[in-house]
Amino acid sequence: MLLLLFIGNILNAQPVKPATSGYAPINGLKMYYETYGEGSPIVLLHGSFMNIQANFGEIIPALSKTHKVIALELQGHGRTADISRPLSFPALAGDVAALLAYLKVDSAAVLGYSLGATIALELTLQHPKLVTRLVFISSAYNSDGWIQPVRDAFAMMSTDMISQSPLKGMYNQLAPDTAHWKIFVTNMLNFNKTPFDLGIDRIKKIKAPLLIIKGDNDGIDYAHIASLYAACGGNVFADMAGLPKSQLAVLPGASHVGVMMQTERLINIIVPFVQ
Repeated sequence: MLLLLFIGNILNAQPVKPATSGYAPINGLKMYYETYGEGSPIVLLHGSFMNIQANFGEIIPALSKTHKVIALELQGHGRTADISRPLSFPALAGDVAALLAYLKVDSAAVLGYSLGATIALELTLQHPKLVTRLVFISSAYNSDGWIQPVRDAFAMMSTDMISQSPLKGMYNQLAPDTAHWKIFVTNMLNFNKTPFDLGIDRIKKIKAPLLIIKGDNDGIDYAHIASLYAACGGNVFADMAGLPKSQLAVLPGASHVGVMMQTERLINIIVPFVQ
């Protein structure tokens, strides 16, 4: 029900007007991107089946007051046409790095939600000097980070099931080729069902501060998030050791979809961290 409400709000919302927009020719893609505001850059990476407006339309105005916001649409999502290339976290993170090179951005804060958060984490691992700060919202660094009911739901999802949801209408509004829908959904479902692990030992080498934001019932295992936080310097006795550079926020009354509906809380947590 939350997903239906969320997408209904998106379809009825007035889109935020970007300062600039365009298509970047990178890695065989024509990647759609938008920019807003001025200041130090922050990159926004959306979740599966989403787009810029869907995930970030409510927080872009606040972020763009103090930052240059760079928002993009991943392979096959929104206005970025799909290509014949297997989906993988290294490839998707490589696309983000290539876009930033195209835009001549040497370093930026990066904020990702769900799929976008895991891509942001992989980007940080691939290009540690590129990412100054990382905001990681409601996601996991390996497939075991989702609790079992979520993994069971992934296994049950089918192209026909997704096609009967409002996601198809959202896709039809923006996609360059709406006839590609079933291929896109099938590829995304297969990708989401494929086990992955970015590696906790790799993550321990990250120098950039990490802000983890989790819904209290978003389907991400608490022990998993605790291990990620500890790997990035958290879980200390700060009265003696001092506060770590990384932070953890658990939003009450929030599901995976509902996290992004808590706009005011998100802004109050994210803006001070990325300043």
